[in-house]
Amino acid sequence: MKKEYRIKKNSDFQYAFKAGKSFANRQLVIYYVKREGQLHFRMGLSVGKKIGNAVTRNRIKRYLRQAFFELKDEIAYPYDIVIIARQPAKQMTFSEIKKSLTHLLYKEQLLKNQ
Repeated sequence: MKKEYRIKKNSDFQYAFKAGKSFANRQLVIYYVKREGQLHFRMGLSVGKKIGNAVTRNRIKRYLRQAFFELKDEIAYPYDIVIIARQPAKQMTFSEIKKSLTHLLYKEQLLKNQ
């Protein structure tokens, strides 16, 4: 993903946690907040140390980034989206993570084609 699609600053993460809405399933938690004036969505990832070692955490982040990349044309754009991985995500394949992410985005009406 290009840099303009990423949330990097701690203040942006904290704003999404405090002012945003959240929704979760067994594998992922999503926080999202509408940001007027943005030309595209931005996403941030959080995978805690309780999930596993660095290799496992980086694999989960890689899968989530790729899922966002494949869904980027369908995601509604003036949003900041923060994804937090839960424990069951470490046993999931890419297709399962993408399906779980799509489910969350669909439930919270963050996809354009609804």
